[in-house]
Amino acid sequence: MADYIIASASTADLPREFFEEHDVPFISYTYLIDGEVYEDDCRESSREAIYKKMRQGVVLTTSMINTFTYHDFFCKLMEKGKDVIYLDMSKEMSHSYVCAEEAAKMIAQEYPSQRLYLMDTRCISGGLGLLVELMVRQRDAGASFEEAIAWGEEHKLHIMHRFTVDDLNYLKRGGRVSNASAMVGSLLSIKPVLYVPDNGTLTVAKKARGRKAALQQILEGMARDFTEPEGKEVHILHADCLEDARFMRDQVLQRFPGVAKVTITSLGVVIGAHCGPGLFTIFYLGGQRQP
Repeated sequence: MADYIIASASTADLPREFFEEHDVPFISYTYLIDGEVYEDDCRESSREAIYKKMRQGVVLTTSMINTFTYHDFFCKLMEKGKDVIYLDMSKEMSHSYVCAEEAAKMIAQEYPSQRLYLMDTRCISGGLGLLVELMVRQRDAGASFEEAIAWGEEHKLHIMHRFTVDDLNYLKRGGRVSNASAMVGSLLSIKPVLYVPDNGTLTVAKKARGRKAALQQILEGMARDFTEPEGKEVHILHADCLEDARFMRDQVLQRFPGVAKVTITSLGVVIGAHCGPGLFTIFYLGGQRQP
């Protein structure tokens, strides 16, 4: 058994079963509905129920994790007597990372004989989940604490993230598009195709006319950066658009026959709250990040 712990957050958007089966503790982000606070429990049933509510007009808001909550989470991990590698969303995408850094400094003083490594993953959502999964495999294969960190730092920028959203109004609420852009885009059925560059932000790569065109643009993007697909796994996450997810799974397997498998799961609630039902995402280990 490894002498260190790999831990993460609910925003890795992995199924709860993965965290439990692979002994990966996670801290839960929270969301609010009508003033009531809920924990992101990473259960598939919870995700499906939330997206149905959002389709009916329910509005979700999310909040960052504060320093004291991180500190409590880290303390419980350190009390197990092992070193810890903690993986969370890209620093550029969430102020929570700053709070995690503050908590980690406190932990360094309180547990001087143990190590807590906080990685700026430059990944979000299922990209973060893929990094967690791959680093867990390194751990289980016998990699040391230092070797697992080195592997993660070397490979994190090779995890590709591609997204498209169905409703621009969610991006408008988050300040990512203007009111005018959202209105015009909705009228013209413009669908942004987004990706995550090396700095870990979320950037518009293309604008497509219609949903099918947006999905096609994602496939074209994969053709550029999925340089060695043989034996690799592709993770598809969706916010209540299973039909599109299955369509894209079939397209990926047709275009990249060497792929080992394509998994489909529901997207986590926190990212979904900001992008809305109909968000389609795909993640894989590729070459260099590019639009």
